[in-house]
Amino acid sequence: MRLSTKGRYAVTAMLDLAIHYEEGPVTLAGISATQGISLSYLEQLFVRLKKDGLVEGLRGPGGGYRLAHSPEDISIAQVINAIGENIDATVCGGREDCQDGQRCLTHALWEKLGNEIHEFMHGITLASFLRRDKVSAVVRRQQTGVEIAVVEPALNSMAARQQSGY
Repeated sequence: MRLSTKGRYAVTAMLDLAIHYEEGPVTLAGISATQGISLSYLEQLFVRLKKDGLVEGLRGPGGGYRLAHSPEDISIAQVINAIGENIDATVCGGREDCQDGQRCLTHALWEKLGNEIHEFMHGITLASFLRRDKVSAVVRRQQTGVEIAVVEPALNSMAARQQSGY
């Protein structure tokens, strides 16, 4: 089993929405800037996330996307499933034709591993993941970085006006 970039980015984007859940909609451009994910890639992912009922899109000024459910009610497994990722460690994709059209010797092992991974990810919600200490530290760093990026140009502009006498 290998989780693709699509799965990783979808989980990251959904966590970004969970961080801002109480604040309202978040633009894809905002997620792109904060998380370093291509805007066009996010657009593709959000079509699937919206279709699966995990996010809602809001148009107009102040629009963007928000979670369709509480971060406590959305598991990592739901996000991965919504974008079409398959949590399957078998070589045959669960078809049991891994060795010359028949079940291989280790099929049950890889099938069990895939089930364990799915259960593990199903047991982690967006909210519970954000409560982890190391994750909280990353959130604080990203929010500080965003605030600096927004405040710094304004301070530079004010300083330039003061020096020029305006």
